[in-house]
Amino acid sequence: MSVASSPRSTEPAHSRPGRAADALRIGGFIPLTSIDFPGRLAAVLFCQGCPWRCGYCHNPELLDATVPGVLPWNEVIAFLKHRRGLLDGVVFSGGEPLLQAALPAALDEVRALGFETALHTGGMYPDRLAAQLSRLDWVGLDIKGPWERIDAITRSRHSAERVRESLEHLLASGVPHECRTTWHPGLFGEAELLGMARDLAGRGVRHWVLQACRDPAVPGSEAAVGRLAAAMLDRLREGFERFETRTP
Repeated sequence: MSVASSPRSTEPAHSRPGRAADALRIGGFIPLTSIDFPGRLAAVLFCQGCPWRCGYCHNPELLDATVPGVLPWNEVIAFLKHRRGLLDGVVFSGGEPLLQAALPAALDEVRALGFETALHTGGMYPDRLAAQLSRLDWVGLDIKGPWERIDAITRSRHSAERVRESLEHLLASGVPHECRTTWHPGLFGEAELLGMARDLAGRGVRHWVLQACRDPAVPGSEAAVGRLAAAMLDRLREGFERFETRTP
């Protein structure tokens, strides 16, 4: 994750009216990606703050919701205005973007500039997700593990029921999406992984991604997905239109 330099707004700060999106706390920025919003060239905004404390978190510097943003919203807008015709979309990632009340206004401003919008979420705010689906062109929903394991992984009570409700909203919406799970066998075993796959397929998930886990407490954890036997991968794939693994 990096914070990119971007064109500075030439409009004096005192002449710009306050707007709701100004409150969005952005903890990091990638000016160009081809992998975080399928089929699009996009910029990624990493939103500050997350209520969960997964031990393998890849962006721990974003967890504290009280940390100020590093990139003002007016600079994001200035950057995007200079990238119209070059970028297709903007990804709101995190942290957890739905934690911030300024997200709807930010989505509206980005869409008003002609960009498509994508959201990466852990699913901890199902009602907020449902309210934003009409503003989104694609969603990546993290499902941390089998339902009975999610509370332990996130270190937060009632996480599993919130994720399950978020998945229901997403499937009912028709918004293009993928579900993804970060895994190594120290989190839960292969039998549970297979049971999870069957549960998700049975609920109507059609695109599932199994991601390598870089857990600092477990040496070699990032290689676990790549070591899965071909026969297990074939069994995991059953019931999905698309099944992928993402490894280092």
